[in-house]
Amino acid sequence: MKSITLKAPYVIYIGDEHREAYAKTGVGLVQWRPELCCGQIRHSSDAFDMDIPDMTVADAVAAGAGSIVIGTAPVGGTVPDSWMPVLKEAAAAGLDVVAGLHSHLNDVPELVEAANKGGSQLIDVRVPPVELPIGTGKKRSGKRLLTVGTDCALGKKYTALQLDKDMRAAGLNVDFRATGQTGIMIAGNGIPLDAVVADFIHGAAEILSPDNDDDHWDVIEGQGGIFHPGYAAVSHGLLVGSQPDAFVVCHHAHREFISGWDGFPLRSIGEVIERTIEIGELTNPDIRCVGISVNTKHLEAQERQGYLSGLADKYGLPCVDPMITGTGDIVSNL
Repeated sequence: MKSITLKAPYVIYIGDEHREAYAKTGVGLVQWRPELCCGQIRHSSDAFDMDIPDMTVADAVAAGAGSIVIGTAPVGGTVPDSWMPVLKEAAAAGLDVVAGLHSHLNDVPELVEAANKGGSQLIDVRVPPVELPIGTGKKRSGKRLLTVGTDCALGKKYTALQLDKDMRAAGLNVDFRATGQTGIMIAGNGIPLDAVVADFIHGAAEILSPDNDDDHWDVIEGQGGIFHPGYAAVSHGLLVGSQPDAFVVCHHAHREFISGWDGFPLRSIGEVIERTIEIGELTNPDIRCVGISVNTKHLEAQERQGYLSGLADKYGLPCVDPMITGTGDIVSNL
């Protein structure tokens, strides 16, 4: 798997991104590694605020920052021209520049020049290992749990991280397996599945969760959505290659359309369960849904409880908000 070492502490670059869903890399780092995040750089007060100190590049250097981490995940994964002045300034000032984008920092001559001047590194997280194999479909030892979603950017990574935490607390033998740029930054290793050539996604997923002890669980971070008009391919490949014994469906309360694809209504949790089992049975006939995880951050406490209870009754599965209730009820259902 791809292992990375980032120079801490980090200043998170948000630029002018005002949507939380597209600032998920920065939000994830602040949520799960707050001790490593010293501040944020925003172009204006209208940009998304992660409730950490606002800084300039000079402020970050004075505070002892080691890296500037691009905290946004724009559609298409390219580096906007408007980012370049800040990124060049940071690289020239000696800060490592870290990104999880499809376009690579090391392919930008002006950034390479600034990094050479400042003695800094350009770290591209979204680069898969070389010479990945084609998937075999062969059953592997150990147990696996995959988070799947009704959409993107609604909690698959957070659910997997909280499951890993709660399973450890319950005394289970478990590892979190990162499949996206933010998860890799948090865990320090993983494979960026959406950057893998299509023929090798199944094989990459097999490498991500290799043979293990019979009582060992790999909790695998999901990607995309099985019904997503843009990202279904990576979801399908990850599902087949990871051959999960269990999966958790992740959902965003009251979201009605695919985020960024307003012409596509969200499919129901039940449809996601049915399709996930239909596809997953190819490599694991015993695949089963063990719970539902819902992002309810926009609901009041009273509405939240009724919403979660209603879904639990409807589908006969434990239903939680991992960041509010934890995932203990799902862990008990494994």
